[in-house]
Amino acid sequence: MSNRVYIFDTTLRDGEQSPGVSLNINEKLQIARQLARLGVDILEAGFPITSHGDFAAVQAVAREVRGVTVAGLARANFKDIDCAWEALRDAEQPRIHTFIATSDIHLQYKLRKNRDQVVEAAVAAVRHARKYTSDVEFSAEDASRSDVDYLARVFGEVIKAGATVINIPDTVGYAMPDEFARFIKQVMEKTPGIEKVVVSVHCHDDLGLAVANSLAAVGAGARQVEGTVNGIGERAGNAALEEVVMGLYTRQDLYRLTTGFNTREIYRTSRLVSSLTGMPVQPNKAVVGKNAFAHESGIHQDGVLKERTTYEIMNPELVGIAASNLVLGKHSGRHAFRDRLAELGYNLSDEELNLAFARFKALADKKKEITDDDLQALVEDEIRHIPDTYTLEYFHISSGSTVVPTATVGLRVGEERQEDAACGDGPVDAIYKAVDKITGISCTLVNYAINAITGGTDALGDVTVKLKCSGQEKIYTGRGVSTDILEASAKAYVNAVNKLIYDRS
Repeated sequence: MSNRVYIFDTTLRDGEQSPGVSLNINEKLQIARQLARLGVDILEAGFPITSHGDFAAVQAVAREVRGVTVAGLARANFKDIDCAWEALRDAEQPRIHTFIATSDIHLQYKLRKNRDQVVEAAVAAVRHARKYTSDVEFSAEDASRSDVDYLARVFGEVIKAGATVINIPDTVGYAMPDEFARFIKQVMEKTPGIEKVVVSVHCHDDLGLAVANSLAAVGAGARQVEGTVNGIGERAGNAALEEVVMGLYTRQDLYRLTTGFNTREIYRTSRLVSSLTGMPVQPNKAVVGKNAFAHESGIHQDGVLKERTTYEIMNPELVGIAASNLVLGKHSGRHAFRDRLAELGYNLSDEELNLAFARFKALADKKKEITDDDLQALVEDEIRHIPDTYTLEYFHISSGSTVVPTATVGLRVGEERQEDAACGDGPVDAIYKAVDKITGISCTLVNYAINAITGGTDALGDVTVKLKCSGQEKIYTGRGVSTDILEASAKAYVNAVNKLIYDRS
């Protein structure tokens, strides 16, 4: 049994299935490139048959991202598999990931098939996928609630048909760690040919046990773990890959297993995924939460000052959280700015650098000290841009406890400035209504969130909005960063509107 655990990232597929998350092709490519830098082994780019957009995104990732296996999901039917291959065919290392449910409850109520029919469909799907690629993964949906003997029969048949990876999902997050470990061992013991394939697990977090179940499965012999960055995904989400990897790393005394993760890219990846999906990371989130390495208790502070390991089992620098930030200011030059960005992992084109440097100088005039967190927010905000139809040029606010909040907004459209004014329940609402009047698009604000990126009264405010257009179900996420909360709010809303317009074009 290998001591290498393969990491299968499904942030772009299962993660995007989180309610309220919708990523465009450019955003998926940014995340995919960062996942490659993070060192995931397999990157599931999407479910190509579901939409033209998902097909195009999988195709773009397959064509542009190298050094990683790119997978596409397909149900156990030929049409799905053909579509997946069309999207994946230009990948350096393509994998078709096909699945069908195996639990009796799914067979009876969802598939309306008997056990023999499911075995037949699974085998046919794997054989068909093998016509395109030698790397075929088969998943038994709802495996943890399936009969062990029947599951072993299904796996044995698909292995004979050519499957190279066998995935055992806890699809509804029902399993308990000890139970799941025993289940994995039983399946492996009863499945003929299991030694020829990689055994994988895909755990959901409905009972808060996805990471625990994943680690228990690894201890029982699984050598691939599937999950997402920050644990996002359907319902309560998936196993958080950063937690799985750091669990294996921190407790090498127990597991004696390795991964290919570049752990120093964990925090940056977490920030990028949070920003683009509009799903904030909870402060007490393990590994990447802002409180993960914070110490409030005097006893804890005293212990850490004397010896860090008294209360920290991980070095924050190991996951990419800088112990100290190099401070840049308004007198810093372009060379120092470029070098610091390179140290943070950003290699910008000359055009992107010029835009980012101009924003840096503008920020430095407002803020005394620019930290690494400020730079990351500024650069990510710059390089994420889709072509802007509208650009925020100015806004004026009249507001107070005894007046009706009123906003006048000016947006730049090409060489033309368009202006309008509106009243609202508050200054932010007034700004958004004025933007709606200018664009002629009626939007509903689904979610509004604000975070302070750094400390102090001059901290950068990071605003994320989610909105949808009347008559549409798709949700668009926008983000704005500024030391002025109203400006950040306006930029976030305009960013989301631009995405909506871009999606229509």
